[in-house]
Amino acid sequence: MSEIRKVRGFQDIYGENVKKYRYVVDTARRIFEKYNFQEIILPYVEDVSLFIRSVGEATDIVQKEMYIFEDRGGRKVALRPEGTASAVRAYIEEKLYTKGGYQKLFYEGAMFRYERPQAGRYRQFHQIGAEIFGVDSPIADAELIKMVKDILDNLNIQTRLEINTLGDFECRKIYVEKLKAFLKEREEYLCEDCKKRIERNPLRILDCKVESCKKITEDAPVLTDFLSDRSVERFEKIKEYLKGLDIDFVVNPRLVRGLDYYTDTVFEFITDKIGAQGTVAAGGRYDTLVKQLGGPDTPALGFAAGIERLMLLIDNIPEGKPLVVVIPVISEFNLQGLKVSQMLRNKGIKTELILKEGSLKSRMKLANKLGGKYVVFVSEKPELKDMSSGEQEIFQNLDDIIDVLEEKI
Repeated sequence: MSEIRKVRGFQDIYGENVKKYRYVVDTARRIFEKYNFQEIILPYVEDVSLFIRSVGEATDIVQKEMYIFEDRGGRKVALRPEGTASAVRAYIEEKLYTKGGYQKLFYEGAMFRYERPQAGRYRQFHQIGAEIFGVDSPIADAELIKMVKDILDNLNIQTRLEINTLGDFECRKIYVEKLKAFLKEREEYLCEDCKKRIERNPLRILDCKVESCKKITEDAPVLTDFLSDRSVERFEKIKEYLKGLDIDFVVNPRLVRGLDYYTDTVFEFITDKIGAQGTVAAGGRYDTLVKQLGGPDTPALGFAAGIERLMLLIDNIPEGKPLVVVIPVISEFNLQGLKVSQMLRNKGIKTELILKEGSLKSRMKLANKLGGKYVVFVSEKPELKDMSSGEQEIFQNLDDIIDVLEEKI
């Protein structure tokens, strides 16, 4: 029989990569808690209309990338391609707006998009993300960006921050018509994808990576020329707050993001170390989305970061707790070895009991392969060996060894 292999675009995460994954998630969780965000666990499967109505029917995600299927009840559902839409649906459905004040939520987990696999991008990928509901102030935008920067700084990942404003829907509507007219005059020079985008999603043409499209849009109308006074004032305030927090940034008027729900602030943290797809964290404001999906009129903003992309940028992770390996010298001491292993674990010490039979030499090789820092030999005269220095000491009883290990670790 032929070997069964994983589906293209999906991956097993194991070994050192699991450690990096956990390091990213645990670091993010620690920062989320400092900023008083509460965790929400969202379903992997949603009604497909949620993403059509929120992400946008004309976006690449909905048009080309979603995993859509019909369940046994005849319902059309999709594996979630991103987290914000699900968080908004939960905010409305669970009536979180009745809790008073504003809501700050974070999540982590798998997302699914049928796109070409590449460095740090898979068809099942994982994100950390956070959303703030019920706050209109530009202070929230600046604080969210600062929180994302804190996560990246704590992971020792160097990036540059690019920001832009898309304005409100009214001024953007006027701008889009001007942009369409400009693009139609130059349609023949655009790539095939961008030709299709002129009508359904012209803003996406501004950040197309094809050189001919980049050149054509150099002289395109600029969105900032069409902003309302309110949007201009908001953007100026955000820049002022970011400077006050000593956060360096670049204003990129071509930064539009790929989702229809964004209004006003958009931002990306970008690296040059993982190829063309260098965005590792991104987000912005979506003040009309809650109402658009049937909830109360609620300002909101959020971000998401790809865990796999962050993992690519991590060189070293802090060493975990040292491992103590317990080896019963002969089988008569197996029960005693089992008991001492549990005693060590009860003290919070990471412990491995060698379960394999064999010579003492072969079991010592295994202890070394497992990365044991200390080895406890269980016998009539128990011994403790430091694997780094090679020092070995005999003790009168196992309790004394446990006390010594508790001090060392």
